[in-house]
Parts: sequence; C-alpha cells; structure tokens
Amino acid sequence: MVEVPPLPEEVRAQLPPVVTAYLTALEAAVQTLTQANFLLTARVAELDERLGQNSSNSSRPPSSDPPGTRPSSPAPGQRRPGGQPGHQGAFRVRVPAAQVTHTARHVPPTCDRCGTALPEVAGADDPPDQHHQVVDVLPMQVQVTEHQVAARTCATCGQVTRAAWPAGVPRGVVGPQLAATIVVLTGRFRLSKREAAACLADLFGVELAVGTISALEQQVSTALAPVVAEARAAVQAAPVVNMDETGWRQGRTRAWLWTVVTALVTVFHIDPSRGGQVARRLLGGEWTGIVGSDRFAAYRWLGVERRQVCWAHLKRDFQKLVDWGPGPGAVGGRLLACHAQVFELWQRFRGGELDRAALTMAVARVAAEVHAILTAAAERGHPVAQSLSRELLAVWPALWTFVVVEGVEPTNNVAEQALRPAVLWRKGSFGTHSAGGSRYVERMLTVRASCRAQERSLFGFLVAAITAAQLGQPHPSLLPTANT
Repeated sequence: MVEVPPLPEEVRAQLPPVVTAYLTALEAAVQTLTQANFLLTARVAELDERLGQNSSNSSRPPSSDPPGTRPSSPAPGQRRPGGQPGHQGAFRVRVPAAQVTHTARHVPPTCDRCGTALPEVAGADDPPDQHHQVVDVLPMQVQVTEHQVAARTCATCGQVTRAAWPAGVPRGVVGPQLAATIVVLTGRFRLSKREAAACLADLFGVELAVGTISALEQQVSTALAPVVAEARAAVQAAPVVNMDETGWRQGRTRAWLWTVVTALVTVFHIDPSRGGQVARRLLGGEWTGIVGSDRFAAYRWLGVERRQVCWAHLKRDFQKLVDWGPGPGAVGGRLLACHAQVFELWQRFRGGELDRAALTMAVARVAAEVHAILTAAAERGHPVAQSLSRELLAVWPALWTFVVVEGVEPTNNVAEQALRPAVLWRKGSFGTHSAGGSRYVERMLTVRASCRAQERSLFGFLVAAITAAQLGQPHPSLLPTANT
C-alpha cells in the first residue's frame, strides 16, 4: 500500500476552513478504509491458510484431504508405506499335532500310469505327505443352568428355611463367558447394543434385550473399576509416558477423551475439560517422569526438562511453512532437511549402528543448525515462520530429550495410535449418554489397549474379572509383575 505523506501544517493553515474540513473528512475516511483493508487482508490470509491445510501440514487426518491431493513422497531415509526391507512377514503356522482334532488321510488307490494297486503304508522311496489343515468351528452350544433353590418347612417349629444362594451364581441371566462375549462385541468391536443382540441371536441362539446388554455393560464396568484404578496408579509411577487427547461427547455436553500410554499399560479418561488440571490429575501430584506430547498448552506446567515434543507434529509445521510460499518456505525447507537428518540418525541408533554417545554427538550438530535457523527466523523472518520459531525456541530442551533419556521416543505416535480405536468408537456411537457410559468406555479401552500391549487375551481377562467380582475374590491385574 502506498503511504501518502501528511499535509504540512503551514499549508493547511493557508487553506479556507471549508477545504480544511473537507480534507479532515477525507483523511478520516482513508484511515477507516486502511483499517478495514488490514482486517480484510488478515482474514484472507487466514482463509488461504485454512484452505491449504491437509494431512501433511496440519493435524487433519488423511481421510479429510480433498480429492486430487497427492500424497507426500517420503524424504530420503524415511520409511515408505507397507512392509519394510528385512521384514519377515506373517505366515500361517502349521498347528501342532497335539492340537489337531481330526485327521483324514488320502492315499492314492492305483498308479496314474499303469493302474497297479498302491499299498496303504508308505515305502522307503515314497515322498513325504503333504499337509493341509482346515480350521472350522463346530455348531455352537449354549449351556443353560437352572438353579432350583428349595425351601423346607420344619416339622418341629414350622419355620420355613430356604437354601442359601450359591456362591458365584449371578442374580441375572448372563454367566461370565456370555458376559465377556457381549462386552467384547460392544467394547472391542464397537457393535451397537442392537447389533450385539442380533449377533448373539444369530451365532448362539441367545435372545437378550437391549436393556439387558446395557445393564450388563455397567456390571462389567463395576468389575473393572479396581483393575483400572490399579493401572492408573502404575501410570503415575512410570518413568516415561506419552499423552494425547481428542474430542468426545457426553450427552449434550462437549468432553475430551485423554490417554496416558506406557510400555505395557494404557489408561483412558473422559473429562469435560481439556485443561492442564486434567493432565495433573492423571499423572499425580508427585510426577517426576518424562511426558511425550504435542505442544498443546495443557502440558506447559510440566516444564521443558520433563517433556519431549513430538517431531511428527514438527514435520507438519515445517511443511506448513513450505506451503506458505517463498518467504517462510525457505525456512521450512531447511527445517525439513534437518528433520530428515534427525530421523536418519534415530533409525541408525535403533538399528544398533550408533550407540547413545554417538547419537548425542551427531544430533548435536543438527541441533546447532536448527537453532541457528530458528533464531534467524525469530528475529527477522516472515510472521508465520517467526511465530513458530519463537514457540520452538521457548521449549528448546524438550525437542531433544529423546537423545539423552532412555525409553523416550522422538514422536508421540504411540498415544495417537492408542486414540484411533476411541475415535472410531466415537464416530459410531456419537459419544456416551451418561457418566456411567463414559466410565464403561474408559475402562474397556484401558483393558483392551493394555491386554494388546502385553499380548494377553482380552476375552480371557474379562472372564477372570467378571468371575472374581461375582465370587468376591481379588481382581486380576493389568500389571505384568502382579501376575507372576
């Protein structure tokens, strides 16, 4: 915009009053238009930025990319989708003979060439048998146990005495195995209650009302409450965790689903707040470990010495600078090159090519270059690059915790991956209707993720937890050390 110099006061003083008033009005109108133009320009820049957002330069998922968006090509040293070099693959393993329930032998009766009868027993020159195993399920059976609680009248005093209710027999109509099956359908495979009821009817011939399934979920949720409480206490004692949160709905109210991930235990929590006080409660007041996360404000209370900022988010931020254009694009391109170097060094360390000392020395050189780029951009760069640079310099030590602390990863991928099943649950159910429903979701997600991390049977764990609750016995534990 061209700036017009103000009219000198000595010239203005020589003008007629009418002209002076007219000029004053024009100057006020120009000032108003200038402010409006500034606001409009800022708004257009904001809309352009939003229009240019995709999964490569923002937190949007790839499914939100518009048609025709080209997937970003991996930089040198980065992994491509699919199986990686050296990956052994997954192949079906032959079931051991002890687990084979039926064997069918097929012996050729005659020779294909001359028709001579062939013996049943293999000879010394015969090749080995070919083995082909077919797995199937038998017709499913449902066990219905009728408990007949008798009463007897005393012939001496006339007192009627009824037998005590057997220990472990549920007051409802659903036993532990069927209860575990139902919550696996609704809590693991995210079937609606109506679909779960239909599945039970089709597979087992069991007819249950939707209300019965809903009540059963709450019973299982109660049985899992001490299990999850123990897991939360273990998370608060972990040296390293990763955290993330995503939107949720409880009834008509906006809520947030939080997750805290450790190596073997993952905890979920639904809360109406996204503030830092929720993270404080989840980690406990005595937290002294390291938290891997994004740069969301809820984690700032931790201090940079106890954080690891996610480098996957940084890559999207750097790509965003590139997509802005020539100004911030040059800064973004240099930072992306440094990002590729960091991950190349990390992969070499993970592969055993570098030890911790060599990794520290190599990353230090890259870190010096990143610091120089950010410092220059923070002082005299494009406003977008300037803002990002100042933000990263403010958390500078948290960018490099993974280099010196064992067990810390440079990305927050494990927490984001833990949230994916929860996001699918939310999309299918639109959240929960009550606090009780939220507790069921929290506890099922916690048990599911923890069992998967430990390669334990979710169904088996649920049966054990339900049975223990019915018998009044100690609950099973999600902590591996507690089960040894």
